[in-house]
Amino acid sequence: MCNLHSNMTTQQAMRQLFDVDAGFDRLGNFQPLPAIFPRYSAPVVRVGEGGQRELVSMHWGFLMPQVSKKTGKPIMPKAVNNARDDKVRHSGFWRASFEERRCLIPATSFCEAKGRNPATYYWFGMASKEREARPPFAFAGMWRGFRGEYRGEMVDIETHTMVTSTPNELVRPVHPDRMPVILEPEDYETWLTGTPEEAAKLMRPYPAGKMRIVQKGEGVKEDPVG
Repeated sequence: MCNLHSNMTTQQAMRQLFDVDAGFDRLGNFQPLPAIFPRYSAPVVRVGEGGQRELVSMHWGFLMPQVSKKTGKPIMPKAVNNARDDKVRHSGFWRASFEERRCLIPATSFCEAKGRNPATYYWFGMASKEREARPPFAFAGMWRGFRGEYRGEMVDIETHTMVTSTPNELVRPVHPDRMPVILEPEDYETWLTGTPEEAAKLMRPYPAGKMRIVQKGEGVKEDPVG
């Protein structure tokens, strides 16, 4: 599971890395994000209606309407920010998004917490000879629209979620159950436009040898390096 990541890549660099034409960059004036939490917006790369890749901002977490068990009245929708790789093809909640609306989630690191009171926060990134370097990468994601009441008003927004898989040897000591699915650049197009069968083959742990722990500590809830 991942509930926190960073994206310190510049807007221009994201366009280059993910092959997005400037005319399809819909982020506006993007500022690098050292900490991205569920229920907040983050950059996402998807294939638009015309077949071109576009860079957009979406709410992190598929919104699921809920009602109070006590009163039966609607309460704040649940934000489902992770999707298990072993459920996306079979669950009715995920299947249509996996088959029709896959996306890339740009990032420079992600965080997992270990222990409690206080927790130690471990930030994972790509391997690099430079200690302060944060090579950009992309998580496998999915997106869908949401129309309904949220945070006290009626909204019509787009939301995204992150796909997770079993952890590799680097992440497992910190989070023994899940880690985000990280894609190789040569697999971006397959994830975005390939068949469900082709995309399913990409849902696997990223090689531990290509990653490293970039920082850790108590209360370290952001990674501003980039």
